[in-house]
Amino acid sequence: MGAALLAGCAEARDDADSNVLSADRLAALVAAMPDRPSALATIPRPAGDAAPTNRWYSGMVFGDGMQPVFPMPMSFQLVPGGFAFGVPDVAVGGAGVVAPAVADLTVVTQTDSVELVRSDDVSVTVALLAAGEPQGELTIARGSPIVSYHVLEDSEATLSVPMSLEDGVAVADIAGQRFAMVAGDGALASDGTTVSLDAGSTVRWIPIPEGGDVAEISAVAGPVSSVTTSYEVSGDATTTRLRYETGSDAPTLIALTPQQKAALEESDGMRCGLGEFTTLLGVLELCSGSTLAWSTPRIDPASELDLAAISDSEREELRAAVIDDIAATTFAEDSYFGGKSLARAADLLVLADQLALPEAAALRERLSEELRTWADPTGCDTRASKCFVYDSETGGVVGQQPAFGSEDFNDHHFHYGYFLYAAALVSADDAALRDDIAPVMTVLAADLASGAASEFFPVRRTFDPYSGHSWASGPAPFADGNNQESSSEAVAAWNGLGLWADVAGDSALAHQATWMLSSEAAAANARWVGFDPGAAPYDDYGHDVVGIVWDGKLDYATWFSAEPAAVLGIQLIPMGPVSGYLAGDPDRIRSNVAEALEGGAAPQFADLILMYQSLAGPDDAVAALEAARALPDAAIDDGNSRSHMLAFIMSLR
Repeated sequence: MGAALLAGCAEARDDADSNVLSADRLAALVAAMPDRPSALATIPRPAGDAAPTNRWYSGMVFGDGMQPVFPMPMSFQLVPGGFAFGVPDVAVGGAGVVAPAVADLTVVTQTDSVELVRSDDVSVTVALLAAGEPQGELTIARGSPIVSYHVLEDSEATLSVPMSLEDGVAVADIAGQRFAMVAGDGALASDGTTVSLDAGSTVRWIPIPEGGDVAEISAVAGPVSSVTTSYEVSGDATTTRLRYETGSDAPTLIALTPQQKAALEESDGMRCGLGEFTTLLGVLELCSGSTLAWSTPRIDPASELDLAAISDSEREELRAAVIDDIAATTFAEDSYFGGKSLARAADLLVLADQLALPEAAALRERLSEELRTWADPTGCDTRASKCFVYDSETGGVVGQQPAFGSEDFNDHHFHYGYFLYAAALVSADDAALRDDIAPVMTVLAADLASGAASEFFPVRRTFDPYSGHSWASGPAPFADGNNQESSSEAVAAWNGLGLWADVAGDSALAHQATWMLSSEAAAANARWVGFDPGAAPYDDYGHDVVGIVWDGKLDYATWFSAEPAAVLGIQLIPMGPVSGYLAGDPDRIRSNVAEALEGGAAPQFADLILMYQSLAGPDDAVAALEAARALPDAAIDDGNSRSHMLAFIMSLR
């Protein structure tokens, strides 16, 4: 039931609809589910648009819309009567790295309310209103150091700090940071703080990077109106391409992360060397152009471990362990642990099939029944758990019983990735099961990864193409922006999505899932488990692992524990066939394991840490296997099993 077989299933269904997430199909599938609108409130938004949960800018959309957000390299915040922005300073202290939002410059526009005009997965536009009438539209974008304000009605704005003209450009130095304002001739009054806003004009505010020239940068600061995301999967790489639209052929400013710069592809007219910003993402290089394109190593979805080289005695050991683990299998009822228990059992089923165990048949029957229960579209009409509802107010699917705030759209990719993974593994060679569970699995896939925004779901709900990774909080009600803790569960989500896409015969979704999987894995290695404390500005951080990545800070901690084993372990769960992306740096793995085990024997996630240790090399796997055999049952994660742990390590030894 491996990746080759799953691919074969897709090839055998060439006559299948190549886009199972089409709007017409989604409309029918959503209509079949109970509708339970949530109480999540956003600022007013266009009728028929799903709410943009799990975005880097969600804190500016949900609630009162006043939380800071981080377009990078800036921070930005709506404030009563206007907006404020600045360039955060990065500091290392305590158990992390902090770069909190700052209000270097505040612009008061004498408006009294705000509404969402449009959004995509990289940029957002809001209108500022006075007495219900739009006065201007404000656009910010990830990776753009420009605040663009398109004026709709003649009005005035007041700056918190006076600016003065230099060669026709208004500038101000604020707390060591220079800012420029590009506006029409005569827009800045003699007092330096009053700006005439003429209808039809677009005013831009730009922080000038270290080493940057005000005139040069201002001349290529085209106002961004939206960002179009596209991607390619070919050969051994995937490519992300972001087109920063300006409404014309004029270039704009784009800030490149170190990862983007290292893998930059030929982009339309990209010209770099305009200066640098030191940010929480590292040192960003400012460039001008319209299209940013960079590559990441390709990772394909994976569904089974390679047991071809294990010994006969190990095979017998695994057979006994699988039989015991099947006998101990139970299924949880909430939307997180329920999915984990399904994925655990699906891994056991794959092992049982590989080992030709007769017990596989009974487990397959139990798993199929459990999947059919969860995948009953109307299940929540008659029970309070093991079912899904549709939330028409926000635009998405919510599992019952919710867990960890999933009713507020937190962690949906973590939860639903397990379901999609289990569904793919169990139904790969069972067409009847596949057809029975496909309607609900399709809406779970759409909740996470719709290729286009619709009234039913936002585009790729959790995924941030510029950052290359996902965000976990739905409304992001935090001063530090959005966050993600378990980078590995995000990787597992796109692995499950890709496997299900293969089974469902959706080549477009499979293509997208491979891109998301590859990007998320690269980001996990760069920002969570492969974090480089020797790179600026992290020199004094003191750890090789980050527990929670925020837009405004990096925490050496988790939501549930401050123990080093938890900080590493939450970046490993669920170790499985796709977890090879964590290999490649044996010294880093050994260092991470040593730090995680400082607390003593059998810490939380001890099983996952041993599996991770085995990725460092054959000798490390031998030691890990010996320790795994002695590990008490209570030390094995509820989403894992002794047999899967042993098989993973044996496959590497």
